[in-house]
Amino acid sequence: MNLDEFLHHLHFDIEKASIPNWEVDWEDGPLAYKLYRGLPVVPLPLDVPLTLEGSKHPLKPNVREIGYFLWYVYGLTQFSQSVFSSSAGENNTDMMQSFRRFAPSGGGLYPNELYVYLKIDDLLPGLYHYDVAHHRLVLLREGNFDSYIARALGHRCDVSSCFGTVFVSTMFWKNFFKYNNFAYRLQGLDAGVLIGQLLEVAKRFSWESGVYFQYLDQAVNHLLGLSEEEESVYAVIPLSVESTIWTAHGSERERMVFSEELIRELQAIQPEHYVRSKKVKESPMLTKLNQAAMQHSPSSFVLVKEKRKVKAEGQLIALPETERMSYDLATACRNRFSPSLDFVWGKVSQQKLAYLLQEATDSFSYRNDLEAVHHNHELRVTLSVFMYNVEGIQNGAYHYERHVHALRQIEPGDYRLLLQSGMSMDNVNLLQVPLCFHVTGEKDYNKDAFGYRGYRIQQMEAGMLVQRLLIVASALGLGGHPLLGYDVKLCDHLYRLDTRGDTALIQIPIGPYQHRSWLVGGLHC
Repeated sequence: MNLDEFLHHLHFDIEKASIPNWEVDWEDGPLAYKLYRGLPVVPLPLDVPLTLEGSKHPLKPNVREIGYFLWYVYGLTQFSQSVFSSSAGENNTDMMQSFRRFAPSGGGLYPNELYVYLKIDDLLPGLYHYDVAHHRLVLLREGNFDSYIARALGHRCDVSSCFGTVFVSTMFWKNFFKYNNFAYRLQGLDAGVLIGQLLEVAKRFSWESGVYFQYLDQAVNHLLGLSEEEESVYAVIPLSVESTIWTAHGSERERMVFSEELIRELQAIQPEHYVRSKKVKESPMLTKLNQAAMQHSPSSFVLVKEKRKVKAEGQLIALPETERMSYDLATACRNRFSPSLDFVWGKVSQQKLAYLLQEATDSFSYRNDLEAVHHNHELRVTLSVFMYNVEGIQNGAYHYERHVHALRQIEPGDYRLLLQSGMSMDNVNLLQVPLCFHVTGEKDYNKDAFGYRGYRIQQMEAGMLVQRLLIVASALGLGGHPLLGYDVKLCDHLYRLDTRGDTALIQIPIGPYQHRSWLVGGLHC
C-alpha cells in the first residue's frame, strides 16, 4: 500500500489501513511514560499552586517555576478508580484505575514525551527529559546548544534569547501496541492536544511561545538521542520572557545547512530507557511515513499558501456579542471531564454557545512557522456543529464563521439518530447531547506545500483546537468527549464539506453531564 492510499484509508476506511488479525497483548503493554536509567536527575518541587491566576512570576524563571509549568502541562495530576460490571446479568465487577493528566489522550496511552533545553540560573544548562512518573528532570546532555538548535530551525528564531526550548516527541509503540496503524492518526492529534495545553499554560506564566512544525528532524532527534525507529520529534517550541526574533525565513547563506552537517558536530548518545514491554513490534507504515515527512535542509521550509475558498451559502445567524472569558485555567483543567454515557439532557443558551465558539477560536491564534509573521490568515482548522435544543436556534448543521462571529446554517433538522448510526461504538448517547462539534480542515492537508508532513501538522492543529474547546467547555460547566469512531463520509456530506474540499477531522460531543460514580483525587501537595 502506498502512502497516499494509507492516509486515505486511515481517515475514511480504517479497516483497510489496519493490520489484519491484530491481537492486543495487554499483558505486555508499554508504560504511559518513558523512564531513563542511570542518568543525573533533578527533583522538581511538589508544592504546586492550586491556581494559576493572580500569581506573580519572576522575570527570569527558576527550577520551581519550570516544575510548576511542566506539571500543569503534562504531569500526573489525578488518580481515579471506577467499577464496572464485567458482563450483563452477572454480579461480577471489574475495577479500572488510571492516572490522569490535564491533557487528554486516546485510550489514556499518552504516546508523547516532553524534552526541554534549559538555561536558568539554578540548573546546569543542557537538555533534559521530563520524567512524568517521578516529576523530575533527567539530564541527557550538559552544555549550551543555542547555535545547534538555531541552525536546526533554519535561523528563524533567536534561541540565545530564550530561557528554554520544548521538544514534543512521539513514541510509536506506546499506542501502536493497541491501535496498530490507526496510531498514526492518534499520535498527531495527541501531540496537538499537548501543544494546546502547553501554550495555554505558558500564557498564565506570561511567557512568550510559538510552535515550529518545520526543522531538521534528524539533527533534532540526534540532539536528544532518539532512535527514529522508535521515537521522533513532532514540534519545537521556544520559550522566552520577552518577545524574541521570529522570522519566516533565515538568510540564504544561513539556511544552507544540512542535518548531516549538524549531526557530525555532536557525539551520539544512546541513554538506556525502560518501556516495560518485552516484545516491541515493528510499525513499518508509521516509520515509513515518519521518514517521508522529514526535512533535511532549511531550504525545504515553506509557508502555507492561502487557497481560494468556495463561496459559502446558507443563512447567517448572528451570535451574541461576548467579551473574553475570565476563568482559572487550573480549575477548568481539574474539572475537565469526558462523559461517555454520562451526558444528560439539557438546553444550552446562545450565550454559552457564543462563549464556547469565540473563546476556543480566539485563543487558538498562536505564533507559528506556517505563515508570515503578523499575517492574519484564516484558521486552517475550523469548527462545524450539529445542534439540538439550543436556545433560540433551529436544530441542524452549522458552520462557525469566526470573522463575523456568526453561524452559517448548512442543513436544518434533527440528525442525532443519523449521527448515532455512524458511530463505530455506542459509548456516547448522542440523543442526550445538544452540541456535536467537528473540527474540519482541508482534505488534501496542504500536501502541495508540506508533503506528507502536512498530514501530521493538520492533525496537530486539530488537536490544539480540540484542547481549547475542551478547556472552555469545562469553564462553562460542560463536558466534552473527543471521538474518532464516527462516519467521516456521512459528516462530510451533511456539512457539504466535499463541495469545499474539506473533511471532518474529529468529533467532539459537548453538553451537560452527571458526575459518574468513581473515586478521584488530586496528585499534588
